[in-house]
Amino acid sequence: MSTEIDPRTFRHVLGQFCTGITIITTVHEDEPVGFACQSFAALSLDPPLVLFCPTKQSRSWQAIEASGKFCVNVLHEHQQHVSARFGSREPDKFAGIDWEPSPLGSPIIADSLAHIDCAVNSVHDGGDHFVVFGAVHSLSEIPKLKPRPLLFYRGEYTGIEPDKNTPAQWRDDLEAFLTTTTADTWL
Repeated sequence: MSTEIDPRTFRHVLGQFCTGITIITTVHEDEPVGFACQSFAALSLDPPLVLFCPTKQSRSWQAIEASGKFCVNVLHEHQQHVSARFGSREPDKFAGIDWEPSPLGSPIIADSLAHIDCAVNSVHDGGDHFVVFGAVHSLSEIPKLKPRPLLFYRGEYTGIEPDKNTPAQWRDDLEAFLTTTTADTWL
């Protein structure tokens, strides 16, 4: 027997899990379409699959479903304005957003941290959402610079602290100690 879960409490508790921000895009009827999506994940290495979860009422999902393809754009910490734009109800979410077509034709947003070009593989029921599996067709290269991802935590944008993005000093000190100390010293 299951207990009734309060939707606000459920949302608040799930907000304790930090997620990255992606923009899922496609082109439908010669128009670019996209939406901000936190419910994205890697699914399988062999074959390479990813998943995302659009709401069942999403017009962007309807366009993606009709086109049969999509591109996952992973945002970096300085792209909050892109996330806000694609998370809004603006009729033209691509206004002022530079992009180019992926190999499959879906929009790759300029300066995104990474992108994953996919074809819709399968769609599953997920309550008030769909769970969409995507077959990966191509990927961006790993950036030479190491920009940090745009994150969402407790209902707000956040990021990785700069000093947390490098090895902790104690690791360097421990490694130096271990390389200069012999096993005899420990006994």
